[in-house]
Amino acid sequence: MSAAPADDRRSEPAAPPRPPSPPDDRPPSLPEPTEVPLLNVANVLTMSRLVLVPVFLLALFTHDGTDTKWRLIAFALFAVLSITDHIDGRLARKHGLITDFGKIADPIADKALTGSALVGLSILGELAWWVTIVIAVREIGVTLLRFWVIRHGVIPASPGGKLKTLVQIIAIGLYILPMPGWFHPVALVTMGAAVVLTVVTGLDYVVRAIRLRARGKRAVAS
Repeated sequence: MSAAPADDRRSEPAAPPRPPSPPDDRPPSLPEPTEVPLLNVANVLTMSRLVLVPVFLLALFTHDGTDTKWRLIAFALFAVLSITDHIDGRLARKHGLITDFGKIADPIADKALTGSALVGLSILGELAWWVTIVIAVREIGVTLLRFWVIRHGVIPASPGGKLKTLVQIIAIGLYILPMPGWFHPVALVTMGAAVVLTVVTGLDYVVRAIRLRARGKRAVAS
């Protein structure tokens, strides 16, 4: 009896195993960034500060600034608006609520509050005009410097600049408060420290702006 024919498939060479697929090194796709709404809590706080600046001035000038009750109201408004300036910035950074509108409106609201307070105190004859002018020139100058170098980078706020802002707020608050005459030297010394910090940090901004612009020009040339 003849043997069964051999299975031809056994004689075929086995197919080589497929090499393992290389790992996918591509990063996982990130969700599309959502547009930050213009009407958010940070911007609302910023706009509230701008709206309340005239109310603060009204309280400061009521009865030519001689009414104790209205001076206390003006001080309370100034304190609340100054604290709000810190809060809206933190909220914007923490919750990703930074908008182009907020970048422009926030410093405007800050300068409007401190500037109106200084001018108001000078009009009332309680603060020398040269102090108001020095601080105003510095703040306007720094703003112009930021625009001057905006093509080459951003000048970050320095620790000295933050200290200057704090001392300015304290000094202005002391001048707004209806304090007895013997307390005036404390307000005077604090305002003097604010003026010194204003000038020193202003000069620091000038130096940093010149260096930043020079670096930017060298980078473009190379």
